[in-house]
Amino acid sequence: MRSKPSPDTGPAMRKLRLAKGWTLADLSAESGVPVSTLSRVELGQSMLNYDKLVRLCRALEVDLEGLLAQEASTTHLATGRRSIVRAGEGAPVRILGRIGLAAGADLLAKSFTPIVLTIEGGATPPAALRSTDGEAYLRVLDGAVVLRSELYAPLVLAAGDAIYFDGRASFAIDGGGEGPATALLVIEGDDGVYA
Repeated sequence: MRSKPSPDTGPAMRKLRLAKGWTLADLSAESGVPVSTLSRVELGQSMLNYDKLVRLCRALEVDLEGLLAQEASTTHLATGRRSIVRAGEGAPVRILGRIGLAAGADLLAKSFTPIVLTIEGGATPPAALRSTDGEAYLRVLDGAVVLRSELYAPLVLAAGDAIYFDGRASFAIDGGGEGPATALLVIEGDDGVYA
């Protein structure tokens, strides 16, 4: 499991920087940390190693404890971070024994991960039941799927149907018709998705 940055580091750094009236270039000049790195940290796309974090704290005249206190008091402001995925694109991922295309693979510390799955239809063997780290949302884009769960009877979902459910209970998504189906699966976080 990869380590995740605190989602509050970027906003806390930005708040301290703006309190000094500094631009990213000013903070870069004072800390020696490149502007591009500082920008990615503020947008939640990157995290700082210990050396850069210490240089940043010195430049902002705050110790690590002060930065952590600032993180705790930071209100979440719009950061403007985004990740565009064009039709047919996405980061290949393996989830629930299937290959899908995930959006937002370039962003760190995401609250959720949307994945487009193509599920084969016909007489394919059912997938093994597996779980995710939190709640999930499944919407069938075309075709039909069968959602199997350790808690409920199998549920057939057709194009346009959707379900919000607890992914911590083992489940599987199988084809529900003769042809393939496409579905959007949204899971909490992104731990273990990018294999």
